[in-house]
Amino acid sequence: MRSIAEINEKIESGKAVVWTAEELKARVQEIGVAAAAKQVDVITTGTFEPMESSGAILNLGQTDPPIKIRQCWMDGVAAYAGFGAVDLYLGATQMTEYTGKTDGLDGDEQRERGGGHVIADLVAGKAVHLRAIGQSTDCYSRASFETTITRDTINQFYLFNPRNAYQNFIVGVNGGDRPLYTYLGPLQPHLGNAVYSNPGALSPLMNDPDLQVVGIGTRIFLGGGIGYVAWEGTQHFPLQKRLPNHTPVGPGATLALIGDAKQMQPQWVRGCYFRGYGPSMMLGVGIPLPVINEEVVLRSSVRDQDLVAPIVDFSIPRRVRPTFGLVSYAQLKSGRIPIDGKTVRVASLSSLYLARQVAQELKQWITSGQFTLTEPVASVPMDRTFLAQDRWGTQLSLE
Repeated sequence: MRSIAEINEKIESGKAVVWTAEELKARVQEIGVAAAAKQVDVITTGTFEPMESSGAILNLGQTDPPIKIRQCWMDGVAAYAGFGAVDLYLGATQMTEYTGKTDGLDGDEQRERGGGHVIADLVAGKAVHLRAIGQSTDCYSRASFETTITRDTINQFYLFNPRNAYQNFIVGVNGGDRPLYTYLGPLQPHLGNAVYSNPGALSPLMNDPDLQVVGIGTRIFLGGGIGYVAWEGTQHFPLQKRLPNHTPVGPGATLALIGDAKQMQPQWVRGCYFRGYGPSMMLGVGIPLPVINEEVVLRSSVRDQDLVAPIVDFSIPRRVRPTFGLVSYAQLKSGRIPIDGKTVRVASLSSLYLARQVAQELKQWITSGQFTLTEPVASVPMDRTFLAQDRWGTQLSLE
């Protein structure tokens, strides 16, 4: 029907028709797939949810005399320093190792901070305390370094996230007899609650289930700035079982994303903490889908009642846990689901309200001509199997 180059011409001339995924679904119900495909040029999607496999690359710039950093902490959170002399990687789930350098926070608040909070503070322009220990060599003679940094006093500061934008996820419940504290938050015993973390029909990869238009090099909305799909994400599992509409019945495709954190906005990058589990980071991600043919509209027309997720019992401490079957996102968003003859209340870690804002903001960027689309330089592989460590290794004794 149209090429990405033709769509970009319409964007640059202010003539592109852009609908959010929710607007597209409503229009398809009114006029059908074929008619909608003739009208719309770009579909915007969005999500805002915890994405713990995230982190930031930072380059501090050299000191005088120079230092080869081998241990480093930012506000007491350890950053990885095992590559360039002043290159660092700060992971979103890294926990605070020491306290006392973060102004205005008591000890408990500091202990609940982690890498995601430090990244969010830097995005917001706040100052972060840095302490580094170096390896003294003939070319790097300095043994230690302590300072305060902001995003404006360092060279590079960009997010490089190994796994974001899960195509689908699970619903967590607890069939045991004690509370559990998980990456989905607290799960109450005896099926006291259920928690999920995906916006369903607005989710980026639910609207492109076979990754036909999203690929390596796709330009996206990342944390309120411009980012790109860098690679397949870790735990990328496109061979997950799928419904006839091609959407997966559980965790499926994932993406590795990259973007300049100096351009990001604090409302879209937020540190968070899960009691009994640890810190993480909430992140806004929006992906535009170019309507290059009718099939893009067909795949994007799926609704919450057309999408399912597995209900997983966390009380069984195994990699493969038992499930209570599948439930639709329409049921999840109703706030209550039936499990084993019991009505269970449901909460979402993903903010549908903010996911809608992501899709709307990306739509505004495109309609105003600030954001054009990119041709993927390669497809994301869709033949990856999912390997586990069942056959190798033994459990170590701590005695």
